[in-house]
Amino acid sequence: MARFEPHPTRRPVLVTGASAGIGAATARAFAAIGHPVAIAARRLDRLDELAAAIRSDGGEAVGVAMDVGDLDSIDAGVRAAEAAIGEIDIVVSNAGDNEPSTVHSDDAARFARHYDVNVFGPQRLTSVIGSAMIERGRGDIVYVSSMNASVPRVMSAAYNSSKAALEAYARTAQMEFEGTGVRASIVRPGPTLTEMGWGWDQQLLDHTMREWQRWGVLRHGGFIDADDIAAAIVHVATAPRGMLWSLVELNPEAPLPRRSDTSDQSETN
Repeated sequence: MARFEPHPTRRPVLVTGASAGIGAATARAFAAIGHPVAIAARRLDRLDELAAAIRSDGGEAVGVAMDVGDLDSIDAGVRAAEAAIGEIDIVVSNAGDNEPSTVHSDDAARFARHYDVNVFGPQRLTSVIGSAMIERGRGDIVYVSSMNASVPRVMSAAYNSSKAALEAYARTAQMEFEGTGVRASIVRPGPTLTEMGWGWDQQLLDHTMREWQRWGVLRHGGFIDADDIAAAIVHVATAPRGMLWSLVELNPEAPLPRRSDTSDQSETN
């Protein structure tokens, strides 16, 4: 059996889409256990605030401007991150886009934007960072997918199909990285409390929620907290050498039913 050198104590981390939600929570989680973190996104004001908050808590963090839709931006962001915290050993490909629309009214350019962010973004990032990881014989790339990849939802054809494509890409990466020391993992969250969807028109949001309930993909009101998704991502990336989390699927636990006042009173008596 092949022997693997243990992970270094200090593993520089790059998280994309880190200005809010799962990305921000993931950056905080890695910093809390002693790893330096480069937080990457387009919203620089958010990055500066988050990096300052992490540093005030004793962590090491730097914000880097990065648009995953632009290869030059990714390349410049990775170089800036490595100049600040060292060679990137963990990448969390988290940046994503989701805007609801029906298949018959969808705009081709809007549809393509989902692929540019959700599929080509991770592909660009992997092309920039992957070869250096192979040369070192070590590294983790975690692709953040969505339950939509396996259970499509109405009003989300672009998001559904782009996340399914991302998972196909990630599984190919797993095969091609095999034997190099580089691990590619997929984390597939279910409904999660983030800012995604906050900008949707209320009427459209209400219609979308009703349709999801009608098709049984929103069975209860439970949501996963972004911090819990972050904990899973950290667990995947910090697994001992010699094993790989190929796919981790996360779902919200259904809320416990509320007891009636009568039941509470009988138990008290």
